[in-house]
Amino acid sequence: MAQTATNGCDGTMLNGFNILPAYNQYFQLTDTTRGLNTASIFIGGFIGLFWAGKMADSLGRRPALFWGSVVSIIGIVLQTTAQDIPMFVIARIVLGFGGAIGCVAGAVYLNETFPSRWRAWGVGLLNNTYYIGAFLAALVTLGSSHIGSTWAWRVPSLFQAVFSLLCLIVLPFVPESPRWLVAQGLYAEARVAVAQTNFNGDTEHPDCAAIYGSIVNALERERKQGQTMSWKEIYKTPTARKRVLIGASVGPFSCIAGNVIASYYLGAELTTAGITDSQDQLKANIVLNVWCFACSLFGTRLLSSWGRKPTALLSQGLLIALLFIIGGLTKDVQDYKGSLEPDSLTYGTVAAMFLFQGFYSIAWTPLLYVYPPEIMNYAIRANGLALSTLTLNLLAIVLVFSMPIALGNLGWKMYMINGSWDIITFLLIAIYWVETKGKSLEEVDTLFGDEPNPAQRLESTGIGKAVEKGSLENAAEESPTIQRQVEIHQVT
Repeated sequence: MAQTATNGCDGTMLNGFNILPAYNQYFQLTDTTRGLNTASIFIGGFIGLFWAGKMADSLGRRPALFWGSVVSIIGIVLQTTAQDIPMFVIARIVLGFGGAIGCVAGAVYLNETFPSRWRAWGVGLLNNTYYIGAFLAALVTLGSSHIGSTWAWRVPSLFQAVFSLLCLIVLPFVPESPRWLVAQGLYAEARVAVAQTNFNGDTEHPDCAAIYGSIVNALERERKQGQTMSWKEIYKTPTARKRVLIGASVGPFSCIAGNVIASYYLGAELTTAGITDSQDQLKANIVLNVWCFACSLFGTRLLSSWGRKPTALLSQGLLIALLFIIGGLTKDVQDYKGSLEPDSLTYGTVAAMFLFQGFYSIAWTPLLYVYPPEIMNYAIRANGLALSTLTLNLLAIVLVFSMPIALGNLGWKMYMINGSWDIITFLLIAIYWVETKGKSLEEVDTLFGDEPNPAQRLESTGIGKAVEKGSLENAAEESPTIQRQVEIHQVT
């Protein structure tokens, strides 16, 4: 969760930077250089995602989290000490590289360790912590705005390292993903990890054997089908392509929904609505993040009780309506500028902007890391999530760089354009997404026809009989794979 908190800190921090006179005057920013400074973190994220899945699969989920945090800290130090625009941009590219590795490893790790009944909450909270980092960064930026030097923006930048440092402190005390351990042939360690993440360390719990057996069965089936951990696996078969198209759509859909404006250019958005004082804008930044965090928690509750697809459709429908409302209100503010009318219009426009960000947070904030790893099986899970986030970063590079230019030239029309393409997204979700609520990662396989029926499963590996009796030893004679597990388990 440290990496998503770091990302939240970064988004709100850059929002504050773009409002702060000290930051703008130090770098002598234009709309183009402001967009470059802001978007450069996504350049690093785009590059890092080519490595994120491979690192999570080859090194392990925990080591990938470690190196992602280390690289992020290096980027933050460079950003804090930046002397000019090129140094600032390079620092943010490094920061984005580390963040990409950490976010992919963290999301995959949580999906593979949380029980299905808690997965929506456990993984949803991963990205919900974005707003915790954002809220704290907003407070720090407001406090440092009174410093009469470049430390007005350097202090919030340095604060960003807190979350990565916390990750490094906590990592030694958490187990590795049991699915990764099984994939490496570390069966005894995997069974212990299942017990630690599901049953308070009780390896003799009968359900521990059941969950462990289902994991081994699924990975053994994938190996027999010749599935590997390479990037080629994500488009190798029709089923893999279907999984990836559905799962990886979350990244780009969340990016183009319209939140880029408020996430990085709240100051410009509020200015178009009639609020121009920098201190008022910084205070609005704080209130916005509290509101969004509350909405993301409500959305996580909906994901768990109502389902992934219905929550996404609800949120997307509300966003479409609000984008057209904000566009119309912003146009009225500009048309009535100079009269007594704008006061009420200004408050209405700001309220609509806040509602928009809250409704975005209901679905897209928790869904970003919940849905893609659920849809994809083990062989493509890390690389598939990396692809989802990679396309998000690619689109974010374009949108974050171009948005201040678009707002300056198009104004209220930009909201109308955004609302129009969100209608297409709504239809794609309604037609193609599948529901995963309440299913284990192995049970999701049945939605794509990858899982053999129970009789075939018992016959093919012998694991089913062991699970039925709550003992792996009973299957030793029926499967060489189980025999190896039993020998290791007996030694430990």
